[in-house]
Amino acid sequence: MPHLHPPASLSRVIGWDLGGVHVKAALVEGGRVQAVVQAPCPLWNGLPALDATLEDLPGWAREPARHAVTMTGELTDCFSDRADGVAQLAAWASDHLAGEVAIYAGRSGFVAPDAAAPHAPDVASANWHATAALVGRSRPDALLVDIGSTTADLIPIRGGQPRAIGYSDAERLETGELVYTGVVRTPLLALSRTAPFRGRRTALMAECFATTADAYRLLGLLLAAEDQQDTADLKGKSIAETEIRLARMIGRDRHEGEAADWARLAGFFAEAQLRLLHDAAGLILSRGALPDDAPVVICGAGRFVAAELAARLGRPAEELSDLIAPRLAPEAAAFASTCGPAVAVGLLAAG
Repeated sequence: MPHLHPPASLSRVIGWDLGGVHVKAALVEGGRVQAVVQAPCPLWNGLPALDATLEDLPGWAREPARHAVTMTGELTDCFSDRADGVAQLAAWASDHLAGEVAIYAGRSGFVAPDAAAPHAPDVASANWHATAALVGRSRPDALLVDIGSTTADLIPIRGGQPRAIGYSDAERLETGELVYTGVVRTPLLALSRTAPFRGRRTALMAECFATTADAYRLLGLLLAAEDQQDTADLKGKSIAETEIRLARMIGRDRHEGEAADWARLAGFFAEAQLRLLHDAAGLILSRGALPDDAPVVICGAGRFVAAELAARLGRPAEELSDLIAPRLAPEAAAFASTCGPAVAVGLLAAG
């Protein structure tokens, strides 16, 4: 039988979300989230990337604690397959995190690190399940919309439990519960084949010249604290450099347009992404399982997009950090919604 909670010999709990792009951690003491951190981690370079990121995290992340670990990094191409990734990440956590480690296996609860491999289908990319399980404690009926740097999770919650039809990434891609689009890393080419520019419609260059971070940065919507990844051309993030990248998507140079032209182009891509998400939400809501007044609970770096989605759906939006405010220290509130799965798995482990 899997453990329902990590062992209780240490009062300090740290929730971890080991991703393929970021590592997120949440410190829980006395039943409250005291601190939250997100740091970039190029896991595609191999496990040493995790070592380096861990060393750069605040000191509390390396101190003894009960560690509750969820992950999405198992799909990174440094691993032979997801099961291999689960096994290696669980072993890394056991070897490098000081204290007792438990791995979140979603529908199977928490399991010991050496049991993660046999539970790989439950462990792999189950971070959405942790967030939905936490939300269900406060909002028995809701649609969780977690839009991150790379992906978006849309999870129906009914009767306090996650009610996703799919579980694996492949299954949730089929059901609309996983939309592989985010507000930082998604190539703009993935959002549309054409774009309007100065009254004409133009095809896009089939290159990763620019990403959604460029569009949202230019629109003033992406906070600098969320904008942690390298740009597509490995250059800076100034407005001028951002406009250069957007211009390249339509085969142009920056001087061929004005600031308003590039802002309109950025707005087009933002709208294209929102339509993808709206279509996915419409598919999920068409099941008729959620009451009409069920709120949309929003989190992730792209919660500003999730709030717009809620408005289009005609449903109230509630931010995760507001929902769990009694369990958040003031200094942890700002980043809690960005690091929802780490916060969730930490609070679930704390009880």
